[in-house]
Amino acid sequence: MSAVGADFGGGFGYSLAGLLVGAAVGATGVGGGSLMTPVLILFYGISPTLAVGTDLLYASISKAFGVLLYRNHGSVDWRIVGWQALGSVPASLATLMWLQHQGDVAALDRLIKLTLSLAIIVTATFTLFQGAIAARLRPASRLAQGGDHPGIDARLQRILTLAAGALIGSVVTVSSVGAGAIGMMLLLLLYPKHPPVKIVGSDLAHAVLITAIAGLGHARMGSVDYSLLVWLLLGALPGIWIGSRVGFRLDGPALKRAVACLLLVVGGMTLYKAVTASPPAHPATVATAIR
Repeated sequence: MSAVGADFGGGFGYSLAGLLVGAAVGATGVGGGSLMTPVLILFYGISPTLAVGTDLLYASISKAFGVLLYRNHGSVDWRIVGWQALGSVPASLATLMWLQHQGDVAALDRLIKLTLSLAIIVTATFTLFQGAIAARLRPASRLAQGGDHPGIDARLQRILTLAAGALIGSVVTVSSVGAGAIGMMLLLLLYPKHPPVKIVGSDLAHAVLITAIAGLGHARMGSVDYSLLVWLLLGALPGIWIGSRVGFRLDGPALKRAVACLLLVVGGMTLYKAVTASPPAHPATVATAIR
């Protein structure tokens, strides 16, 4: 299936979107699916189901390069990734099965927009107040890893990590958003004594895994546009490289705040569109809508 036709300069408009979003991600580490999916829905008219499926594969490919860097520096805790995956992979597969059996595409599109908008707003809020939230969560948590912390409970820590993975797996499969900032917020709470760079690396590694699994599931359902994916990557990969170079020369915190404010606007627009959407007179099935 292909949504990319003669419009937008034969697909160059999508590459431009990939370039801009990629530059934002490269410069700030924020954006990704939180920007790409709503941009495709709001400004390019891509159906929510198709936008989510395509963005999942786009995210898994574009984030994989970052994981290689963190792995080479020993900044990925594979135990955390494993416990998250024990929750997220089954949850993602179960969510995919549920999506496949939805009969009303209009209701599903509305659910995707609602989930997407809420996930974006949570991501933007965490990004805006990341320092304050991290300062409160890390010392306050009683679930520290290692050491003689009086509140240590390694078994509960693993259970909660698995539960956090299940939550992320479900949300990501429906909306393509949540594996980044939301996952980071949960890991900061559960692993307050872990070095921040290992939290970032572990969160990123899990994000690549779960977006790949969910994306392949969407591909099996037929809700991935491979032409659109290629155009997005053609813009995103150089965009990430450019953004990472430019980001070193600019005020990082100010850039993050700017992107977070943009996310709040985009999240609000997506929420408004979900709430005000009128049901069609003749509802289509999901299977019909993505073919």
